[in-house]
Amino acid sequence: MISRYLLRQLPVRVTTGAYVLNSGLGKLHADQETAESLQGFAANTYPVLGKLDAQRFTTLLAAGEIMTGVALLVPLVPAVLAGAALTGFAGALLGLYLKTPGMRQEGSLRPTEQGISLAKDVWLLGVGLSLVLDDVTREDR
Repeated sequence: MISRYLLRQLPVRVTTGAYVLNSGLGKLHADQETAESLQGFAANTYPVLGKLDAQRFTTLLAAGEIMTGVALLVPLVPAVLAGAALTGFAGALLGLYLKTPGMRQEGSLRPTEQGISLAKDVWLLGVGLSLVLDDVTREDR
């Protein structure tokens, strides 16, 4: 039997999980140019990532996205765990947005044209935090 608790989370877990899983699958077999571009962009904000081989970085990124997507899609994974994984992933994306020059309008959180592709990922943070909060505050414990 599906609990009301799981049923309430199902739409957001399925839509977000499918989105993140698809993103990871798309990166899994990235060509060298794509891998170098992804790694270079991430390494500008997180310099430690520049020490990894570009293909290895992209494979690890893809694996992280795939695991997060699957965690969201599999109802047996507790919402607090799936939500925490998504929150961490979204936090890293928003870190790119906040720390990369040219992503935001001067003195503002509002995105520039270049920053819109990262700024829109704020919804992932909201979904992740909602899943965590929903799980830790549920009344049927």
